[in-house]
Amino acid sequence: MRKQFILLLFLLGTAISFAQRSKTVTIGILADEASVENAPLLEKLQNEITAVVGQDAKVIFKDPVENNFDLDTAKANYLQVESSDVDIILAFGVINNIVLYQQKTYAKPVIVFGSVNSDFIDLPADQKTSGINNIAYIIAPLSYSKDLDAFNSLYEYKKVGILVDDYLPEALPIKELFDTYFADKDATYTLINLPENGDISSMIGDIDAVYLAGGFDLSEAALRTLISTINKNQLPSFSANRKQDVEKGILATNQPESNIDQFFRRLALDVESIVNGTNPSELPMLLEYKNRLSLNFNTAKEIKFPLRYSMLGTVDIVGGESNYILENAYSLLDIMNGVIGRNLGLEAERKNIDLSSQDVKTAKSNFLPDVSAGATGIYLDPKVAEIANGANPEFSTSGTVGFQQLIYSEGAAAGISIQENIQKAQQETYNAAELDAVLNGSVAYFNALILKTNAQIQAQNLEVTKKNLEISEQNFQAGASGKSDVLRFRSQMAQNMQTLIEAGNQLDQSYYTINQLMNNPIATEIDVEDAVIAEGLFSNYRYQDFYEILDNPKLRPNLVDFLIQEAKTNAPELKNIGYNLAATQRSYRLNASGRFVPTVALQGQYDLELSRSGVGTEAPAGFPVAPDGAYNFGLNVSLPIFNQNLRNINKQTAKIQEDQLNVQKSNIDLNIETNINALVLDLTNEIANIQISKIAEEAAKESLDLTQIAYSEGAVPLIQLIDAQTNYFQSQLASATANYNYLLASMQLERAIGYFFLLNSEESNQAFIQRANEFILNEN
Repeated sequence: MRKQFILLLFLLGTAISFAQRSKTVTIGILADEASVENAPLLEKLQNEITAVVGQDAKVIFKDPVENNFDLDTAKANYLQVESSDVDIILAFGVINNIVLYQQKTYAKPVIVFGSVNSDFIDLPADQKTSGINNIAYIIAPLSYSKDLDAFNSLYEYKKVGILVDDYLPEALPIKELFDTYFADKDATYTLINLPENGDISSMIGDIDAVYLAGGFDLSEAALRTLISTINKNQLPSFSANRKQDVEKGILATNQPESNIDQFFRRLALDVESIVNGTNPSELPMLLEYKNRLSLNFNTAKEIKFPLRYSMLGTVDIVGGESNYILENAYSLLDIMNGVIGRNLGLEAERKNIDLSSQDVKTAKSNFLPDVSAGATGIYLDPKVAEIANGANPEFSTSGTVGFQQLIYSEGAAAGISIQENIQKAQQETYNAAELDAVLNGSVAYFNALILKTNAQIQAQNLEVTKKNLEISEQNFQAGASGKSDVLRFRSQMAQNMQTLIEAGNQLDQSYYTINQLMNNPIATEIDVEDAVIAEGLFSNYRYQDFYEILDNPKLRPNLVDFLIQEAKTNAPELKNIGYNLAATQRSYRLNASGRFVPTVALQGQYDLELSRSGVGTEAPAGFPVAPDGAYNFGLNVSLPIFNQNLRNINKQTAKIQEDQLNVQKSNIDLNIETNINALVLDLTNEIANIQISKIAEEAAKESLDLTQIAYSEGAVPLIQLIDAQTNYFQSQLASATANYNYLLASMQLERAIGYFFLLNSEESNQAFIQRANEFILNEN
């Protein structure tokens, strides 16, 4: 009997459970407009309701009924849905809000959520529910007034253009609201009906800011057009709708990121309550969430909006979408070419080459003829002139033309050879300076990328701290943690803000360095394009080939030998020493065997008497008359016998200089071998770092997510969450910069071998790789 009774209870429970699960609830949906863009949101809402209601009932959703923003259509739609077989009605939108507010009585449960701003709702402070049978309102903290206050705290506009949907001024007393708001303000406003295509270019007029109070249902294309037009005119903008607008290019909003999920959860919970027998009049109206300013960093740069450091503590800075491309956004190749073309240090070195060319010309000029001309006027004592028999008159003028031509001089010939080698050595000095300048530009470029990444990650770290602070505040309010946790995160947020400010300043300093290297005005606004191995600019320059060889321990030693060989072939420092050695050796030969080579020169002169007068002009009878002009030629051969022992001293000096240069050459050879071996090790370290840092970042991110959840549930202490955040920040920075560090080490290796891939043609690079492959294969 007892077993039968238990079996009866089991069957009764099963029947009741089956009856509950078999209960069907049909939900009708009223909407102002059901666009294609909103279809995913509707599906998400339906899934949320189905999940929350669970086994309490089977939920059936009717297709949304649209009113296309017409009051009469909206009223007819409501009456039609009310008279149908639906059990619950969900109503969305401004028009449906107005119609249902006017309806007064409701035959079936209705939940109303719309875009009616809280500025239009004047509720008693103690009213928490609608108090009206069968209707529940969901009122979110949306406020035009608070939005405009927040907007003005960011930017003190003078005349703001308020974009509204064309139906809104007729449906709501929106003009009266804004008239009242701006009555005691220094600023003014103008209402702009938002066109369906989003193009407001002809409506901007004299406004200096834009407040997007409508447009929630704009298509993606129309929203892009709207944002592009606003930003192209460099107008600060503010959205009343959602944070996603900021991510798409609007400057700022006061709406949090997760409010749509909160809306859907509240609707689902309300549906569940109604299914379980609760009258909608008893459901809470107010949907509480914290407003928070969000600002698009890219948009701020595009419209040249002044970002104040004081914003960082209260504003969420997001990257977001932007069509803005900074005019001076440099790639690595841009900086390399810019340094070569405009760097002042290199310009000074080019002048040194010009000066050495002048020295060569001077040395060669010794073999050019030397022609001179002169004129002389003489006044002679008349007594002397009288007895000179016409040879030396009292007054006379004469001209002389002289000519000298060096036929051969060992010293002059050696001077030409020495100066030509010095000029070539100076050219190699410039080549080394150019390679150094290119490397300095590369270092500045990658430093800027690293600092840019650091600033971005510091901003993300600040956002994580803000989220942790929010969790700690929720825990404190729920009694799950003490106030010390809240204070600790507030302190950490202040520290993160200071670190972010410093990161931004360091990034600006790196841009100053790039401007200096490229001879730009220091304050020029620039940016640097990202660099990724085997992508973009680096995809055509065979970096991946070296990456693969370096990652192979069997091939790496042969590659090192090849690189050392190439470095010694290309090194301008070695070539410089080679030319200086040639000059020194020529100086040695000059002072050794060259001393026995005579100097041969040709010289000549022509003298012409131009005029004579006064006493002694005429020769006495019987004396020959001197000719008016006469010339002479001569050949001069000279050979120094003993020149104060200077020849021997100069020979000894040249020998010492030669020995010194050979020592320097050996030292450079050794430095090249050391540097290349060290740089190859650096590259192998970076290869490992690239792979390991990715794994570490993924693990640290997962650890942080789990620790945040555990902390919010009170399962882990504060210090564990901070450690997880710090670990994620450090691993994130290491992972982001590993790629740059590898490419920077590659640039340093290229400088060591005297060959930059980016500055050479694809053919030259292929030939280089071919030589490397042949060398490596021959060594194996």
